Amino acid sequence: MASIVLRVRLTSGDQLDVTYEKAAAADDDEVVEHAIAELAGEPGVLRCRHGDRDLVLYARGVAAIEVAPRGAVL
Repeated sequence: MASIVLRVRLTSGDQLDVTYEKAAAADDDEVVEHAIAELAGEPGVLRCRHGDRDLVLYARGVAAIEVAPRGAVL
């Protein structure tokens, strides 16, 4: 299972760091591509974790995402 940390900038201007995991992914690049495809797709929903909480991220509220290999802190 590969996981990445995304820094999400919301349309309100706030930002938060979330962890996204994909069980069938071979490496981090594949996880990044899957996350982008999910947010760009029709449903536009991404299931993530923020600390010890599960959350659902809706694309309509996201202004930008940044992959932070060591910059984001949860």
